[in-house]
Amino acid sequence: MFGFLKQKSHPIGVDFTDDSLRMAQLREGKKSLVLTSAGSRSCPPDVLPGTASWQKWAIDSMQQLVSRNKFSGKYVIASVPPSDVFIDQIKVSKSDNRDFDETVMSKAKQKLPSDFEDAMVKYITAEEDNVIIVATSRVMIDRHLAIYEKAGLKIQSIGVWPAALANAYIRFFGRRATDREMVVILVDLGILRTNVVICRHKGLLFARSIPVGIKLLQSDDMMGRLISEISACKQSFSSLYKKAKIERLIFMSGQAVDKDIYTTIAKQLQMPAQIGDCLSAVQTAKNRFMDMERRNCQFSWATAFGLSLS
Repeated sequence: MFGFLKQKSHPIGVDFTDDSLRMAQLREGKKSLVLTSAGSRSCPPDVLPGTASWQKWAIDSMQQLVSRNKFSGKYVIASVPPSDVFIDQIKVSKSDNRDFDETVMSKAKQKLPSDFEDAMVKYITAEEDNVIIVATSRVMIDRHLAIYEKAGLKIQSIGVWPAALANAYIRFFGRRATDREMVVILVDLGILRTNVVICRHKGLLFARSIPVGIKLLQSDDMMGRLISEISACKQSFSSLYKKAKIERLIFMSGQAVDKDIYTTIAKQLQMPAQIGDCLSAVQTAKNRFMDMERRNCQFSWATAFGLSLS
């Protein structure tokens, strides 16, 4: 009785990377989003990504998280690890091109690495005739589909991490009217990689995954490399977009990273910055076990939340 009054849950967002697995499910509350269930697992250091052992770890971990946490349904918005996704930008004018799709695909294929010959390619139109191309090899897609199938989960769709990060930013930190026109750079520091997205609210403008994460930031050299890579992202953006200017830096990894690291990066980039803590931005469903630590969080939950909201 009165079931129609219950808020509908979003699908389970699965942030699946080479080093860890995070599953989160949100629902619309009366005043804010509610986290109804979440859990995470770290990949053992002796298990190499892409191997049979890695696939078994992924399947077992998904099954464990589903059995331990009260997720609503089996439908997931799946993701492919950033290391298996190729992202680049091309210039194609839509107004002057009658065969826009064909031109985009033709230019995209010229950009693809040699091991992406048989690839699934999607594209996102951006501002100033820029087009973001996103590609994953069919071998990788088939491998991930098999993992989810064996884990007993049903894929509603496959998302990409840049769109997921933008989703999290929009719902949690880009709600003011002034935010709709502001160009921001989102930086999400993970264990092994740092993901960078530049967007104007819903409009994706730039994305790049940097193979330097928290685990490697023990030396000044690696910190310098990360800052240099993020600076290169800003420079590439400026060369592609003459009319847009980045106004704010938002660290989407929240409390998972030491604040001193954020301070160092912001000072070196000479940008106003804020910490985007997704965990603090949601309510937690009462009387629900969650396989995660909120206070001593070691993972960024932005991508998992953003996938659930897709």
